[in-house]
Amino acid sequence: MEEYGRLDLVAHQEVHGGFAALSSGELIGLADRIELRGRGGAGFPFARKVRAVVDSCKRQDLPPIIVVNATEGEPPSWKDKAVLTRAPHLILDGAALAAAALDAEEIVIGVADDGIGQDSLAAALSERKMPVPTRIVTVPHRFISGEGGALVRGINGEAHIPPGRKVRSSDNGVAGLPTLLSNAETYSQIAIAARLGPWEYNSVGIPEEPGTVMLTIGGSATAPAVVEAPTGTPLMEVLEMCGADIGPGLLVGGYHGKWITAEAAKTVTISRKGFAKVGGTLGAGMLIPIGSQTCPLGEVAQVVQYLAGESAGQCGPCRLGLPDLARAVTLVALGGSALENVRQAAGVVKGRGACSHPDGTSRFALSALEVFARDVELHANGEGCGKQTRGILPLPYHQQQGARKLALDWSRCDGHGLCSAVAPEIIRLDANGFPAFPQTPLPPWLENGARKAVNVCPALALRLTEAGKK
Repeated sequence: MEEYGRLDLVAHQEVHGGFAALSSGELIGLADRIELRGRGGAGFPFARKVRAVVDSCKRQDLPPIIVVNATEGEPPSWKDKAVLTRAPHLILDGAALAAAALDAEEIVIGVADDGIGQDSLAAALSERKMPVPTRIVTVPHRFISGEGGALVRGINGEAHIPPGRKVRSSDNGVAGLPTLLSNAETYSQIAIAARLGPWEYNSVGIPEEPGTVMLTIGGSATAPAVVEAPTGTPLMEVLEMCGADIGPGLLVGGYHGKWITAEAAKTVTISRKGFAKVGGTLGAGMLIPIGSQTCPLGEVAQVVQYLAGESAGQCGPCRLGLPDLARAVTLVALGGSALENVRQAAGVVKGRGACSHPDGTSRFALSALEVFARDVELHANGEGCGKQTRGILPLPYHQQQGARKLALDWSRCDGHGLCSAVAPEIIRLDANGFPAFPQTPLPPWLENGARKAVNVCPALALRLTEAGKK
């Protein structure tokens, strides 16, 4: 689609054709028959969402709101951005279909404030008439801003963070009205199914999970891409098409997902059940091979540091527990901590957060240390894996101008050790008493600690420099 750019309304209709309006019962029936589940990560049945909103509207005698979640806050994910920039009318078709079926008050489409896809979506809206008023709302491009409760809060003019307690948007969502909230790809899928009908839609993929899924393949892939694949497709076909060097492990489901071994990846067919068989998860469709040219533990430590900084800060397990987990994982990567410390730190946050962020982060960290057990052993005995951390796992601050990292003037350093006492999250002392720290950009939330470490260095050996410079 790169060759043709965005499909305008005329081109969209030529490619996809039209579709008939559905009643709420027909919409629920269609979603049921095609086994449609949300594509934002949780995989909740779409028919159950619609049914819950219909029931809530009847019970409260209120009209619903339709919300499209196209925020895509995870750094590795690009599937929704691909639809936004290339086929935005598919998203609008699905939202319009739901709005007409439920007699909705309004459609709200949430997008990230990074600008990707917003102009394309706005242009598509200007080309057509929607069944109800439709507006675009931008939210901060942060990991937690795309969580459903956080998006509803943001649309309502509140802080763009999860609510801290279980709130059903189907009962009380945007403007206090029953709200149907689902992912951009989910709405696109229901728009396709409305055109094809359940029988033709179900003719693609496997019977228990029919249709296609959109996947973002990144990491070490030499030809990173967003790929739409029928369920049941062997995972290796997609990875090989994108030139992916799996290396010792593959991250499936994104930064709240799980790592699987290269051997396990060779047995997977693309589906929720296929990934579950090897202990993985399809999640929001991110596949990130680590490759063989980077330090896996260094990559994992950077992501856990990032996730700790993305906390909403509204509960202890997140505000205090995730920095502890990040510190433990970083010290394992630096060869200065035991694996048991990571397990202990993960156990403190698991199942205790106000949202899923602590659980997802601990799942990411623990599965990584299991899959990269050989690297853990090499780092623990002081040898290390001999590889630099190259930033294969994408993080937003890696690309930001002015990103900072620590540097050391070895001719000045006397090994006083004060820096490690001030900033234990990022600095430890090696066997000779000299500071060791990652040679990669610092997460913004750790910069203050790094600056304090620089300020206490009596020999003026430690300094902050711009990433990319020595």
